[in-house]
Amino acid sequence: MTTTSTTPAGSEAGPAQPLLEIRDLEITFTTSSGPVQGVRSANLEVYPGETVAIVGESGSGKSTTAMAIAHLLDKNGAITGGQILFEGRDITHVSEKEIRVLRGDQVGLVPQDPMSNLNPMWRVGAQIRETLQANGVAKGAEARTRTVELLEEAGLADAARRAQQYPHEFSGGMKQRALIAMGLAARPKLLVADEPTSALDVTVQQQILDHLDSLTAELGVAVLLITHDLGLAAERAQHLVVMYKGQVVESGPALELLQNPQHPYTQRLISAAPSLASRRLVSAAQRAEVREQARESAQEAAGIPEASEPSADAGPSAPSAAPAATADEPVPELGGSRTAADPVIQVQGLTKSFPIRGSVPWRTTPFLAVDDVSFEIERGTTTAIVGESGSGKSTVAQMVLKLLEPTEGRVLFEGRDVTTFTGRDLKTLRRRVQPIFQNPYGTLDPMYSIFRTIEEPLRLHGIGDAKSREAKVRDLLDKVALPSAMMRRYPNELSGGQRQRIAIARALALDPEVVICDEAVSALDVLVQAQVLELLNDLQAELGLSYLFITHDLAVVRQIADSTVVMEKGKVVEQGTTDEVFHSPQQDYTKRLLAAIPGGSIPLAGSETIDVEAPEGLADESGDERGEGPDDVIDPFAQAGHV
Repeated sequence: MTTTSTTPAGSEAGPAQPLLEIRDLEITFTTSSGPVQGVRSANLEVYPGETVAIVGESGSGKSTTAMAIAHLLDKNGAITGGQILFEGRDITHVSEKEIRVLRGDQVGLVPQDPMSNLNPMWRVGAQIRETLQANGVAKGAEARTRTVELLEEAGLADAARRAQQYPHEFSGGMKQRALIAMGLAARPKLLVADEPTSALDVTVQQQILDHLDSLTAELGVAVLLITHDLGLAAERAQHLVVMYKGQVVESGPALELLQNPQHPYTQRLISAAPSLASRRLVSAAQRAEVREQARESAQEAAGIPEASEPSADAGPSAPSAAPAATADEPVPELGGSRTAADPVIQVQGLTKSFPIRGSVPWRTTPFLAVDDVSFEIERGTTTAIVGESGSGKSTVAQMVLKLLEPTEGRVLFEGRDVTTFTGRDLKTLRRRVQPIFQNPYGTLDPMYSIFRTIEEPLRLHGIGDAKSREAKVRDLLDKVALPSAMMRRYPNELSGGQRQRIAIARALALDPEVVICDEAVSALDVLVQAQVLELLNDLQAELGLSYLFITHDLAVVRQIADSTVVMEKGKVVEQGTTDEVFHSPQQDYTKRLLAAIPGGSIPLAGSETIDVEAPEGLADESGDERGEGPDDVIDPFAQAGHV
């Protein structure tokens, strides 16, 4: 194991004693199959006023280490070795009373998921007041005043009104700000921030972290940042600690570690991390070959003569002979005239408004979520839609899938308007255009085996018999690099990356031509994310698939997309080839998105960087984030019983 020692920034004149010191920490969990060691011989130090980041993939032990500091391990977990020292005092096995004094007053916590860490039944202000009162900071009117001040410090506009609201009335970024206010309420000496921005888009993430930096600098609070985002860690921390399988494998000054990693795992993390310097996964020549193969397949399917046999007097093409999809089952035609050179998807003037509740409950006003959006997807290519939360990109994806009806505009699939599809045409569309959704933990039925999950679309569409469907499932598992023995398992037995591979296999079961990937890799660690992107790329090369890739991560877009559409507040503000958008962005909003990517201008080992400066005059618009409105949207899917 290779490690480098962690020394505090400015150590020559800095404090001699660490604020937090972890020595040979061992944490063990009791499970039905026996004891499992979650953390092994972990060592780290945090000095006053310093930010130290622990990085690593899921299961590396980084969050377990952080929770042990505040004695918040799960009931089946226990510290079985080593020491945790706070200001030189051993707090490894202190009493419950001492722990309560430690939490909040000495150690504050910003938990990972802002969506689930606020009580939905309590007003936000009441939850912050509870923290103040529990730590003896303030009571009564003083606590109410202090609550408003804390929300203001966290960057929330109109803090007095926000304190009276419930969590469902907050956007994701606002919830995270409220959690930061709670974590800093008692003015702790150490703030443990566990993936504080993992659910947020890059611009909101930047705002949150900027506020956290300014608050901690003003108060002199040390920060232990838990993250799987190397770029974010490099940008915000003075020191990095890399964990793998419960062990600290490398630690040291952030820039030094990123530019000269010693441990093979650190090298893998850095090489897999998407950044502004990332290149497309395949070359331009290979992408051109994929597009040509996709056009040839479309020509064969539609009965169009090959380009090498042109005829100026040729009449209409012969009726199409549909390609075999699975087990000699033909894909039904949609009946429109097709040309292989035509885009497979055309979005024209797409608009969608939702009714939202105002101050009077029985009255609604229209909320324009998507406003006159147009773009095309060429065969065998990837088109990415990027933008902040609430920009309308997922709403566009739902309309392309005909899961949502547009207020105005059209979506053309091979020349036909899908908004008019019913019956057989709609069933055919479902077969030829498939989705992969964001959350690998929520998109698979926990009661279905992996075999049933993948086989279900084949059965619903009446494709093949039981034997051929099983053979198809085995083939799909092979395509996504999973063993066929996994067919009998259930989702709770799989990792996040494996679940997302199963979701991809299910989407491919019907041999679609277009796959809609809605934040398909945003919930995955960097190494798993890299594996899934490579898989999607390989499948596109093999099958000639066309992708619509919805994401807020421009670094990922650079790796996989041929063309990019940038959306802001429901409108397309810029579109073009991915190289054009990255190298010469025309709009201030696009420049701001590029500049907000964590660590975008930090040179990693073996890479070059592209430094994009944020445009002048773009102030922090905290408290007025797009996406606040949709919290009040009347969801037509929920009313109609859709999932």
